[in-house]
Amino acid sequence: MIDHTGLKVSDGGKSRNFYKHALAPLGYRMIMEIPKEYTEGLLVIGYGVPPKPDFWMSEGKPNEPRVHIAFRAGNRAQVDAFYKAALAVGGTDNGAPGPRPHYHEDYYGAFVLDPDGHNIEAVCHEP
Repeated sequence: MIDHTGLKVSDGGKSRNFYKHALAPLGYRMIMEIPKEYTEGLLVIGYGVPPKPDFWMSEGKPNEPRVHIAFRAGNRAQVDAFYKAALAVGGTDNGAPGPRPHYHEDYYGAFVLDPDGHNIEAVCHEP
């Protein structure tokens, strides 16, 4: 079981806004910001469904190659809302919401690129 994961972003302010809004339909919110005196002056934020962060975003040189992270949605409406919210705050379409039967019968996902080009997905595995 994975406890937490994360990625590096080039513009912390821009990415903070993107993830705040894009992940909100999935129940995620910013839970923790590490004080800059511990991060060499870089922005480091933990997001998650309360009470614990499981997705970390930190300023720095973006990961190469860019990262793919999929967030689980409780239903298909959350996938649709994630996609709409992500595009509204500057995300780039990388696959509109819809079934992906080549993964499995009930796979329903949406893909967006964050401001640095990371492939961020919301997925529901329920019919």
